[in-house]
Amino acid sequence: VPDGISSDIAMSNRFFCCVVICLIGVGHQDAVVTQFPRHRILGTRKELTLECSQNMNHISMYWYRQDPGYGLQLIYYSNGIRTIAKGDVPEGYRVSRSELKYFPLTLESASTNQTSVYFCASSDSTALQGHILSAQNRGEARREGTL
Repeated sequence: VPDGISSDIAMSNRFFCCVVICLIGVGHQDAVVTQFPRHRILGTRKELTLECSQNMNHISMYWYRQDPGYGLQLIYYSNGIRTIAKGDVPEGYRVSRSELKYFPLTLESASTNQTSVYFCASSDSTALQGHILSAQNRGEARREGTL
């Protein structure tokens, strides 16, 4: 292997970055869930906050991730202001819900195993929670983004 190629590979490995792509989703009755940033390149061991907001004052909000070849996995969910519960894969993340319309997700120290597609969702009542949570088992999704 030529020296130039070998050093390029080594440099790429040292400076591996995570990429975040968050897309805007539009839901039922003109409800809009917005994720920001749309995409992001981030070095490992850095903190990153993914913003999520919704315009319908929905009670429940959810953060999911989807790894290549797998279904949705619930990270965290909230059933109202300051009401937060862990999902299936909460390690390495934190959330807050100080206002009904915002539910930011923070990657505490970005790592290569957090390279994934991230989804934020909202629901106008907790009665839909069972249906939304079960979507992760069927791998259903309408919008996607990547970290």
